[in-house]
Amino acid sequence: MAINELRSISTFIKAAELGSLRKAAQELGISPQAASKALAQLETHLNARLFHRTTRVMSLTDAGQRLLEEVQPALLGMQRALQNARTAKDEFAGPLRIAGPRTTFQPILWRLVEEFCVLHPGIQPDVLLEDRVGNWVEDRIDVGFRLGPSPHEGVIARRLFPLQLVICGAPAYFEQYGMPESLAALASHRCSAFRHPDTGRVVPWHVKLGGQNVDQPVVPAICSNDELFELQAVLAGKVLGQLAGVTAAPYIRSGQLVPILLDQMPDYASYFVYFGSRTSQPARARAFIDLAVQRLADNPEYVLSEVDLRGKQAHQGALASKRKG
Repeated sequence: MAINELRSISTFIKAAELGSLRKAAQELGISPQAASKALAQLETHLNARLFHRTTRVMSLTDAGQRLLEEVQPALLGMQRALQNARTAKDEFAGPLRIAGPRTTFQPILWRLVEEFCVLHPGIQPDVLLEDRVGNWVEDRIDVGFRLGPSPHEGVIARRLFPLQLVICGAPAYFEQYGMPESLAALASHRCSAFRHPDTGRVVPWHVKLGGQNVDQPVVPAICSNDELFELQAVLAGKVLGQLAGVTAAPYIRSGQLVPILLDQMPDYASYFVYFGSRTSQPARARAFIDLAVQRLADNPEYVLSEVDLRGKQAHQGALASKRKG
């Protein structure tokens, strides 16, 4: 005969505490018939009588007393553990495991995590930064940030802002080498390239040609697997580079970098925040997602406008013409 051991033992303990099977059933939210059946199944399973019963009173047998002493602490411990698991889900304290791309996203994510920890000092962020797309389940990720569509089934994604890939250089570079007027002219210029840290491959530049996004291979004068190193080389006027808009934006706005070949800038991808079902998430994860969307979704700080792009290019072009004249 099948037996629901947890229900049977819970019924037994509650009946022993209250001295009544009817009261035990009421306390457990089950029918008296179900309580009587659960207790009978337990006695049959153990081949032992657990209660002396009269029409008014039920009391434990010696076997019932020994069973109560042994199982009651374990059941109470399990109930406490279940209650702690339920309440922990709604606490704004404890670990929060976050994943994101190492390239381009570190400064953005730090600002977000810093603000969240100020709002909720009990949070313990555990941040995993890498450019590979890891396994959501194995890495035990609460919230993730990635480029492009979600790589995992059952994961929800919300778009934050587009990734702009901007070909740019420092004014000092253009003074020394001139400004390329076309993609073909890049062949005679010094270009930087990014070596993917996981695959080891040199990543081609991504450009728009004939309305399509295509790869533009470059012969690198400087190659690196670190975007900040590449940025420094471009800022120093040693090479041209194709940089992420979020990385290049402050330098383009300050005039330290000048964007070029804007008609070939591709519509490449967007950043997304990923998460599992909101109904099963800890409250701290839901709050972090809400803050990420609030702070990052189409934030103009991370997206260069047409004025940012065209204005700087026109200004540099005017300076070049003036020097030639």
